[in-house]
Amino acid sequence: MQSGKAKTTIPNDANHPNTMSNPILQFGTSRFLQAHVDFFVAEAAQREPSKALGKITVVQTTASAESRARLDALRATGRYPVRIRGRRHGETVDTTVECNAITEALHADDDWTLLRERVAHDVQTIVSNTADTGYALFDDDTADLFEGRRTPRGFAAKLAVLLHERHRAGGAPITLLPCELISNNGDTLRDLVTQVARGWNADDAFIDYLTQRCVWVNSLVDRIVSEAIQPVGAIAEPYALWAIERRAGMTLPCEHDDIVVTDDLAHFERLKLLLLNLGHTMLVESWLRQNGAPDMTVLDAMRTASHRDALEAVWQDEVLPVFDALGQHDTARAYLADVRDRFENPFLVHRLADIARNHEEKKERRFRPVIDLAQQLNVRVDQSRLLAALA
Repeated sequence: MQSGKAKTTIPNDANHPNTMSNPILQFGTSRFLQAHVDFFVAEAAQREPSKALGKITVVQTTASAESRARLDALRATGRYPVRIRGRRHGETVDTTVECNAITEALHADDDWTLLRERVAHDVQTIVSNTADTGYALFDDDTADLFEGRRTPRGFAAKLAVLLHERHRAGGAPITLLPCELISNNGDTLRDLVTQVARGWNADDAFIDYLTQRCVWVNSLVDRIVSEAIQPVGAIAEPYALWAIERRAGMTLPCEHDDIVVTDDLAHFERLKLLLLNLGHTMLVESWLRQNGAPDMTVLDAMRTASHRDALEAVWQDEVLPVFDALGQHDTARAYLADVRDRFENPFLVHRLADIARNHEEKKERRFRPVIDLAQQLNVRVDQSRLLAALA
């Protein structure tokens, strides 16, 4: 990209105003974000404009050529397709939605000065999904970055500089909504950014701004986005959930049927871990024990009686009684109905061999909690299959 010369805003048309004051800033251009957060904002605005906070500025933070191609495509068209394919409530779904929520696309290295201006004055909510290394800290991110002469390497350092710029400009506190699959992701990111700021000897007023005034929100995202559409776009399953822990003063990107604001985020984490994630790992356990075909998929396993029966027995006899003891009989069964639809998605090639990576660790992380929970709740249930898998 031509540094300092490339067009960063999206072409204007009657349905796609070329705004320079987008209230939503998104770090990451992944197909997941395209089919989740950006999709939600686009759908909300199409249904009723007041349901969306506004348009989105996306920021690429890596040197990935694939991400650069997505950025260039967004700048060229301002629209991209999300194809929803799978099963929902027992029916097959195959539909395409054109998304137009993104009106500005920046690269952190090339557009750092402009990005600092955006955060100082325009942004109300920051969303992120920065992959596995997104929360890493780097020794070459040092206090001189507060002067803005170069782009920080780490995401936490980027936020420290951008929020410092906003604080210095007298900007209002901001809401930060990380989507990384890390437990207590909002609290974790707040602590990292604060650690960076303290390490750079930031003053007490800025530390107070970070820890007491900005709103860091824990959330859980859940949607399988199986494929990218080139150069920009995605193929996703019908099921989607963004469970957001309620925090006083938070500003959300939009209102949407698949966004749930909750006082009990752990409830949604438990459903996903002990029904969906456990289900995947139990299918792998059965597949490994029976020396299944190397290319077997989740769908294949669900259509194979020996694998399906073993999984259903674990769900029915060893897991659901624990949810019953929690007073969540109906909720757990409704969620499990969605899980079955997801596992039987005829369009998704989800290989058991891929799920089987780190299988022993996954068994401990996904099976042990429901065994421990049964003991804590004094649930008299035979969990012999789970215990045998852990033995």
